[in-house]
Amino acid sequence: MNIQIPTNILLPVLQSSASVLDRKHNQPILSNLLLEFNNGHLLITATDLELELSSTLDITSSEDGELAIPARKLLDICRALPAESKLKISKQENQVKITSGKSRFMLSTLPAKEFPKMNDEDHTQKLEIDRVSLINLFMNTNFAMASQDVRYYLNGLLVEVTNNSIRTVATDGHRLALADVEFSNKNSIDISIIIPRKGVLELLKLLAGSDEKNVSFSIGNNGIGVTVGSQIMKIKLLEGNFPDYKRVIPKESNNFMLADREELKSVLTRTSILSNEKFRGIRLTLNENLVKAIAHNPEKEEAEEDLEVKYTGDDLEVGFNVAYLLDVLGILKCKNVRLDVIDANSSCLITDPEKSDAKYVVMPMRL
Repeated sequence: MNIQIPTNILLPVLQSSASVLDRKHNQPILSNLLLEFNNGHLLITATDLELELSSTLDITSSEDGELAIPARKLLDICRALPAESKLKISKQENQVKITSGKSRFMLSTLPAKEFPKMNDEDHTQKLEIDRVSLINLFMNTNFAMASQDVRYYLNGLLVEVTNNSIRTVATDGHRLALADVEFSNKNSIDISIIIPRKGVLELLKLLAGSDEKNVSFSIGNNGIGVTVGSQIMKIKLLEGNFPDYKRVIPKESNNFMLADREELKSVLTRTSILSNEKFRGIRLTLNENLVKAIAHNPEKEEAEEDLEVKYTGDDLEVGFNVAYLLDVLGILKCKNVRLDVIDANSSCLITDPEKSDAKYVVMPMRL
């Protein structure tokens, strides 16, 4: 097996493949990439056993074959070589020889047959989804996913597909993000899956780095495959039952505030400077057409700022984690934002008053 390939073609694939690898693995083969050459096509595969990324390149080789090669070392070599360099990769018994110009490298390798591949034989359900719509769904909700929560089903993103829409939902138990997009489901398949956190973030990178119009999904009992151009990402799904998120979304209230989103974001940002660094608590006092943001910290410092808003509900005082509010205001792109608050002990519903395709819920804090 003797492969010749320009570094400017190989490097982007190596970069995306390297991010899939798990540095904490205890299997040496998982630090390798599998290179398979067959009939003019080079297939490069990386996996951490939960996630697998395969990329296909059209190149020339003297013969078909396969080899496992250390991923990080190959990536570092490509990065260190001059731009527009060409690599020659050849297998020599238990080593891989890499040459480029006057540079030569000999890398140790492992048997390619030891490289594990994820099974996709049960991926029988198929969907075609608009790539940009999928990016927007993920971007509008993924920030609310939990990280290393013992309730493992929260460490991911719920994706629901019905006859006419795709919905993504994320929650960490303190906040919730929900987004919808219209979808023509030609196969009339109802789907409910939980994609793990790493899978969501890596898939988002893959989608953002492509200019394809549509993305192909294949779905099985325990995993999915996503085809984006010449790359395929396979992801092992999270098992378990996602919480009944519909029960925690409050209804619209007579106590609602309409505010300029950027102005409110700026007020909260300034006030949060003197909030408790650990709990990030901030108090909002709502009166007629006025909201007052107040923050305290253990050093007995205080910040306070008023903002004129549209509000005619009951006088209220409620506390929130300001970071959660700022996350939502940073995701929304609308001119004005609506906040519904029933009372001091109820969750706050945050929406774009002119659209109903996204909803955000933030639980109150006792301050």
